[in-house]
Amino acid sequence: MMNRQPLAPYATDAACSRGRLHAEPESAHRSPFQRDRDRIIHSSAFRRLKHKTQVFVEHEGDHYRTRLTHSLEVAQIARTCARTLGADEDLAEAVALAHDLGHTPFGHTGEEALHGAMRAHGGFDHNAQTLKIVTDLERRYAEFDGLNLTWEVLEGIAKHNGPLLASAGDDPSTLHFALAEYDARFDLELWTHAGLEAQIAALSDDIAYNTHDLDDGLRAGLFGLGDLADLPLAGPALAEVRARYPGLDAQRTAHETFRRVFGAMVEDVLTETRARLDAAAPESAEALRALPVQMAAFSEALDGDLKIVREFLFARMYRHPEVLRMRRKTARVVRDLFAIFVEEPALLPDDWRDAAVHAVSADIRARVVADYIAGMTDRFALDEHRNLTDATARV
Repeated sequence: MMNRQPLAPYATDAACSRGRLHAEPESAHRSPFQRDRDRIIHSSAFRRLKHKTQVFVEHEGDHYRTRLTHSLEVAQIARTCARTLGADEDLAEAVALAHDLGHTPFGHTGEEALHGAMRAHGGFDHNAQTLKIVTDLERRYAEFDGLNLTWEVLEGIAKHNGPLLASAGDDPSTLHFALAEYDARFDLELWTHAGLEAQIAALSDDIAYNTHDLDDGLRAGLFGLGDLADLPLAGPALAEVRARYPGLDAQRTAHETFRRVFGAMVEDVLTETRARLDAAAPESAEALRALPVQMAAFSEALDGDLKIVREFLFARMYRHPEVLRMRRKTARVVRDLFAIFVEEPALLPDDWRDAAVHAVSADIRARVVADYIAGMTDRFALDEHRNLTDATARV
């Protein structure tokens, strides 16, 4: 059994956290990052991930990943990688658990539809929406809006995929309004890289969705095991399983194949990241943030393999006629809901109605409506659309 290792010099030390926007007494039993993780898990937005999907709509089957199961998978990978690399695994886990909170219903289809509807009002971005949720829209505590997370977790949410500004002097108006508004209150240094823990969470997200999209596509019958034979990563793994376990049934063959694909990606990240850390030798978390490139990364060879895998998934899964038909329907649901609520904000629930009805501008009203729709689960969005557009629906 692997015990927790001492933190490496480049790790983010919870004892040296930059703190919270609203000062609070520290917990006697949990580090600041453990406390953040727990606040994320207990949030309403996290619970709703159970009924938000990645590719398939929530009612289509019980075996496909939801945003919740995906987030748990990402957190598991992030903890393992962070522990192995000497980073703070609680911080990596907190960023991983939070990273999808801002997603709309119906996966990326819903986000694209909501962004289109919001184009004249500043657009919609799920990453910025995640920050807005944890800093404003979660309203549970007596002394502040949001979850009042530490600077390090907020930084990781905002820029786990890399810096958002080229330099400290860049104009923040180029950012999504939700990011720019919060950064003006609590400077997240958006021109630097995030800490190693957030970088690990981002790579863990890639590992999880590349593996489970192959698995979900196979379960949905959009392609078969034989179609994976010529793919990098999946093809060699499948050949190894068939050679080692001749006659194994398809379900077990698929599982054994994907666990090898998963393992290969994790090993690649650990090897490449160690090599980059050894070469750059950052002596602190701040030194790591200031480096010109990210430290957590896939190797160039694996990056090339993943490009081919994504092209396969795009052609055989994301653009499959059945998926495209459902995407068309769900995009219309989001567009219709947005148009209805902007035109008639009195139809919104009590806790949203006042903000929309009394909005001082069209932009503010649209943003209130977008926040409401983004928080919907797949099933709730479908039911709400039916109730508002179908004259025969029971109210």
